Amino acid sequence: MVQVNENYLKLKAGYLFPEIGRRVSKFAAENPSAKIIRMGIGDVTEPLAPAIIEAMHQAVDDLARRDSFRGYGPEQGYDFLRNAIAENDYRAKGCDVHADEIFVSDGSKCDGGNILEIFGINNTVAVTDPVYPVYVDTNVMAGRTGPADATGRYAGLVYLPVTAENNFTPQIPQQPVDLIYLCYPNNPTGTVATRETLEKWVAYAKANGSIIFFDAAYEAYITEPGIPRSIFEIPGAKDCAIEFRSFSKTAGFTGTRCAFTVVPKGLMGKTASGERVEIHPLWNRRHTTKFNGVSYVVQRGAEAVYSTAGKQQVAATIAFYLENAKLLTNALRDVGLPVYGGVNAPYVWVKTPGSVTSWDFFDTMLREANVVMTPGSGFGAAGEGYFRLSAFNSRANVQEAITRIKHLIKG
Repeated sequence: MVQVNENYLKLKAGYLFPEIGRRVSKFAAENPSAKIIRMGIGDVTEPLAPAIIEAMHQAVDDLARRDSFRGYGPEQGYDFLRNAIAENDYRAKGCDVHADEIFVSDGSKCDGGNILEIFGINNTVAVTDPVYPVYVDTNVMAGRTGPADATGRYAGLVYLPVTAENNFTPQIPQQPVDLIYLCYPNNPTGTVATRETLEKWVAYAKANGSIIFFDAAYEAYITEPGIPRSIFEIPGAKDCAIEFRSFSKTAGFTGTRCAFTVVPKGLMGKTASGERVEIHPLWNRRHTTKFNGVSYVVQRGAEAVYSTAGKQQVAATIAFYLENAKLLTNALRDVGLPVYGGVNAPYVWVKTPGSVTSWDFFDTMLREANVVMTPGSGFGAAGEGYFRLSAFNSRANVQEAITRIKHLIKG
């Protein structure tokens, strides 16, 4: 009989968001008249910007003519998009990132898991707690961990708690670690890292030969001046970091699928025997071997994000979501709950009332208010006693959810 990858058997229950979906589906089936407002999974709700739609329509027309038809494109992405990303997201902001260091993909979630294939199994991995579950689960699947304990923490991972007590700033590890996951603006807490904080991480990574996996999927939501949008704003980061970005939350591509990863040339790792090896060619080989590229139509749509009209339209949608976050933040504070995030991110991180656990409050919120949130403990042990609300929704739904939550909290 075929042998399975037993690392999958270590995974705790189901992945967080399918478990939320299972509970919501069960409740909806038992309560068909309930008007459920979903504020759990961070999926966008507003339509794609007109400039993006226009570009995609034009790209479809291109495919209808022999002289402009496109088949397989370059696996790393078309030059028109890679050049637009390099110029607008990096070089215009003082970051020395070049187009040939950018790899266009169908999602940062995919890249964040796939990147592990080019790194040895014996690397020590550090993650913040709470954390986006994909970082942990993909390392479990790859065999870098032991089993989970009663809190859900896996043996072999180095956990860096981020809590209100430490101002949601992870402490630099006392021991050397090899791979470090940082996500800013942070999912799930909605908090940001200062330039000083990132400078410390870059210094640590360079001193210890570590590589930082920097997830900047929500950088477009930063509103406060002086907060870095890219790890490459920090001097020396190209020697120790890989950055993941996505058009999903920036431009509404959650269903359209387009993202990119920056792997700097000159970033080095080593073999078991100590030989220095450049990372960029390894990722290029993996990417071109296992991926055929994002469709031409989608990449033309992504390119339009950087047009004059595209920038204005995308900014307006982001401002709409941030206003939702502000409404949620103010309302929850009005009823006495400690609230974090919601200023530089589309997520609001909230303390549950009293000593109620995250999943118990999830069930209460669903049952009594018909509002879906994300239980904080699903992001890690340090998330227990918190919940996350997503600002991705219509204004009417946000206002109705506020009314219901206030009624629930006030009794």
